[in-house]
Amino acid sequence: MNEKPIVVVGAGHAGVHVATRLVELGWSGPTVLVDAEGTVPYERPPLSKDLLTESAPSAPPPLRRESYYLDKGIQTMLGVTAMAIDPEEGAVRLSDGGALPFHRLVLATGSTARTLPIPGANLEGVQFLKTLDDSQTLRNRLTPGTRVVVVGAGYIGMEVAAAAAKLGCDTTVLEFQDRVMSRVTSPVVSEHFRKLHEEHGVRFVFGAQASRFEGADHVTAVHTSDGMEYPADLVVIGVGVVPNQKLAEDAGLECSDGIMVDNHGRTSNPLIYAAGDVTRFQCPWEGVSRRLECVQNALAQADAVARHILGAPAKEPEIPWFWTIQHGVRLQTAGIRDPDDLAVVRGEPATGKFSILYLRNGDKLAAIDTVHSLSDFAAGKRLIAAGSHIDPIHAADPNVKLTQVAASMS
Repeated sequence: MNEKPIVVVGAGHAGVHVATRLVELGWSGPTVLVDAEGTVPYERPPLSKDLLTESAPSAPPPLRRESYYLDKGIQTMLGVTAMAIDPEEGAVRLSDGGALPFHRLVLATGSTARTLPIPGANLEGVQFLKTLDDSQTLRNRLTPGTRVVVVGAGYIGMEVAAAAAKLGCDTTVLEFQDRVMSRVTSPVVSEHFRKLHEEHGVRFVFGAQASRFEGADHVTAVHTSDGMEYPADLVVIGVGVVPNQKLAEDAGLECSDGIMVDNHGRTSNPLIYAAGDVTRFQCPWEGVSRRLECVQNALAQADAVARHILGAPAKEPEIPWFWTIQHGVRLQTAGIRDPDDLAVVRGEPATGKFSILYLRNGDKLAAIDTVHSLSDFAAGKRLIAAGSHIDPIHAADPNVKLTQVAASMS
């Protein structure tokens, strides 16, 4: 048995799943899980959902119970930061002054909320939502009557806006683009969710670029580049994330808006792997370079890494999927939409149950958005994986099953 451990840096979904899969696939050597946060590794999606509700739990569910790591022989080093990698020695330098030699190293360092380099960004009351501490701080600040300005109308911004409005806050969303969630969905879905939010009292300002935050010690207003001012007791910035790749860069690993990996999670150093939000890879189903920020991809890459390290057969790649809940309405997405795809509306958005099919080159199903339509989501995900071609006219009829639409094209 190799006495050097497999060291995993980062205890989010990807890192914990790597450690878990190694044990499940038969690894009997030592495994060390290193993470800068001092808490038992936890589920991330509840940070912008369940933890911001009126009856919020004190903490999100753990990814694994604390006893699991002890039972499986996984050593956890929580509250310890990986400071540097020494590729020649095959060791990780730690913030406690120690060094961990490794048999294999897995970087699951995730991402950090993107900042806004504008005046006042460090004022009290200007915050992000990325960690458990962020979520708990935000929940404590979301009190009735609080003037909340959310900068950014992506998933996180929209989920925060929904929570704030439900908790009685005066909520305004500033978005640089001309619609909500523009990076990830079509105008039809954007319009549906904009109306949903407005029905709950949320205000939107589009084409708005924050230029500075006003306040002495605590934020009092947000100013935009067009000269407008929006009073604020609390500002939440949700303008995306950046990959935590510095550890890899400093070690000489190939990086480009993410750590470059192959479909097994291997980096440019054969002893070092990476998984999760921090990675960039060539999508096997599209043949284009992507960095995906979703739990599904984190788990799939973690499984691929563990399998390759142990020489186990690789699994077929899974189509990525994403989800968000806003005001109780669930949007599920499978595949990656391209702005040039033909968008086919299936059902009537006004009913609150519909799907959007995204057809590439006129008929190949590349992605699907579903609102309260689980059957379409499940079928669409399978059809995307199969590379199915869809009849756009029949596909628009919600009374015809998607599988039948695909079959009629074969």
